[in-house]
Amino acid sequence: MSDFIAQMEIPAKEQQALFGMQDKYIKSMEKEYGVDIYSRDGSVHIKGDEEQVRRVENVMHQLISLSRKGAEIAQQNVDYAMSLEPETKQGILAEIDDDVICHAINGKPIKPKTIGQKEYVDAIRHNMIVFGLGPAGTGKTYLGMAMAITAFKHEEVGRIILTRPAIEAGEKLGFLPGDLQSKVDPYLRPLYDALYQIMGAESFQKNMEKGLIEVAPLAYMRGRTLDNAYIILDEAQNTTPAQMKMFLTRIGFGSKVIITGDSSQKDLSPDTKSGLDIAERVLKGIEDIAFCELTSKDVVRHPLVQKIVKAYETYEAREEKRKTGQAGKERGTIKKDYSRR
Repeated sequence: MSDFIAQMEIPAKEQQALFGMQDKYIKSMEKEYGVDIYSRDGSVHIKGDEEQVRRVENVMHQLISLSRKGAEIAQQNVDYAMSLEPETKQGILAEIDDDVICHAINGKPIKPKTIGQKEYVDAIRHNMIVFGLGPAGTGKTYLGMAMAITAFKHEEVGRIILTRPAIEAGEKLGFLPGDLQSKVDPYLRPLYDALYQIMGAESFQKNMEKGLIEVAPLAYMRGRTLDNAYIILDEAQNTTPAQMKMFLTRIGFGSKVIITGDSSQKDLSPDTKSGLDIAERVLKGIEDIAFCELTSKDVVRHPLVQKIVKAYETYEAREEKRKTGQAGKERGTIKKDYSRR
């Protein structure tokens, strides 16, 4: 069967953005779909299996719509466009790119980059409590922080409270030197990093001294009522059910809450249930509480991180299937032994 060839009329400037430096974006598409892509007489030609050629056309249309609104195409855009289903709405990448939350201290716009991230940001806008669930690199904490800082700057809330449980990630840190703040700072460093990037160190320090921004371990939340605040609970998979209940019952009037976590990265002891898992079962269906599930497709770090997350998901699913099958065999053996008796 002969190869199918599609021809797309794309202006030279858009071709340059679409092909990338040394044609690296086009090479990614050729490798992913097993097609040949080349420019001839001012047109782009795609040669290969018809179904795969049509998929490449869809990817190119998504990227062109992004380029036409002035956005610079990056490898992450190309990889994400290739991960979209063919029936995905045309121009969705350009639509997502329009949603600028705020700007970082260096002027870089902070915005969602995937459909999952866009749904997450919209859920934060429209709900009082939002659970952002998903693997590392999906922007759960960073986008939540951007939303909190934006609300704070617009005086929608009077303060920002950032918290996370102080649990070692597989390491025993021992007795750290210094005062109490020095001891808890290592656990809270990821939150500080995001604040510095978005708000700037000077502005952060000034607001922290005034008590308008608070970064503290979850244990410090006990006994408080948090009114008129934007509250972010990070690494919620490491909370116990009692801690999660304690945190959720601290919320006062005029407050907004974001709870982020990844159930696959618990640092709790094996016999301890996660407060995040329990909360998901207990609170689903309650009005003004939203659960947003982000996946490996929403990872926006280095492309290799997305592959790592996907590889672990595949491995864990295979292991779960193997354990389930093994348990089924053991039950069958026990049943067989009883029948002999």
